Amino acid sequence: MSRFTRLVGALARPGGSSATPFDEATRLVRAGQLTAATAEIQRALGGSGLPGGGLPGGGLPGGGLPGLGGLSGLRTPGAGGVPTAGGARRSPGSVVRGAAGGLAYRVYVPTAPQRPAPLLVMLHGGTQDADGFAASTGMDEVAEREGVVVAYPEQSRSANAMGYWNWFRPGDQERDRGEPAALAAIAREVAAAHDVDAGRIGVAGFSAGAAMAAVLAATHPDLFCGAGVHSGLPYRAARDVGSAFAAMSSPPAAVADAGPVPLVVVHGDADRTVAPGNAAAVVRSVVGREAPHERETGRVEGGRSWTRERWREPGGRLLAESWTVHGMGHDWSGGRAGASYADPSGPDAATAIVDFLGMARSASVTGT
Repeated sequence: MSRFTRLVGALARPGGSSATPFDEATRLVRAGQLTAATAEIQRALGGSGLPGGGLPGGGLPGGGLPGLGGLSGLRTPGAGGVPTAGGARRSPGSVVRGAAGGLAYRVYVPTAPQRPAPLLVMLHGGTQDADGFAASTGMDEVAEREGVVVAYPEQSRSANAMGYWNWFRPGDQERDRGEPAALAAIAREVAAAHDVDAGRIGVAGFSAGAAMAAVLAATHPDLFCGAGVHSGLPYRAARDVGSAFAAMSSPPAAVADAGPVPLVVVHGDADRTVAPGNAAAVVRSVVGREAPHERETGRVEGGRSWTRERWREPGGRLLAESWTVHGMGHDWSGGRAGASYADPSGPDAATAIVDFLGMARSASVTGT
């Protein structure tokens, strides 16, 4: 575990505790006293410090945000549509590279894509790059099985030195501005190049990538058919680094309307980096507080138990789906054993996201 991750463990504590160094560091950041805030964080770590001697990303306002990064892994679907653990395998499809909107990207093209093919935009976590995220998530293998084209944008280190998407900045929470505009440009470019079904373009991510996926769903409902938010936060949960820390620790009671795009949420109920209550906040941003829903429970064979909830419109259209993985921390559910931020004993988030977004081959046949 990196010093960067240990920092978040020290700061993002469960709610209800007394004042912590996190509270004082947040106050100092909001007051613009960055050197003092860094010293407070270092004190919380016993003087271990941070990369570069400051806040992640070299400080504010363009710097990184602690605790939002990670990897994931591959699992195969189980009986009854419930994803379960399985082995990794090498994908035989092709990889192409490109750039749009000032960002580089990697594209996985399966050997036998659907015609036209769904497109999934996958947003990596902090400190990661496109290749590493693709390898650790196993999404290429899922894409190969289902005939889905997958694009992996890569954050520019000039925009954020630690590779975090700047989901918490107002300038990166609006259409036609900042990172949302750049990521939308990548989706459009890849769609035009690979015979993509314009009605089945989705976006998903983990942690910081998940928070940005929620931003894209809200700002580009005409482009994205749905979004996967794994261990993330709701749209406009923060306006700067200080409020981002606060939202990570204590989910917002009031959430911005995220619009009509359906969302699938995955979160561990033992997550101490991004508080589990953020999962419910993401759902509320789409369906409101009192929407009726379905609920079922289960367990991965030899692994973790889970609860899945679904919210539908009166006509039956699925608005939101939430997977709570019991006992899991800040990890990708179903992640590959040995990978960072991965819990191989949870249900397969990669398959759950593809299924929810209607990208599986069965969806293209049945129209579901």
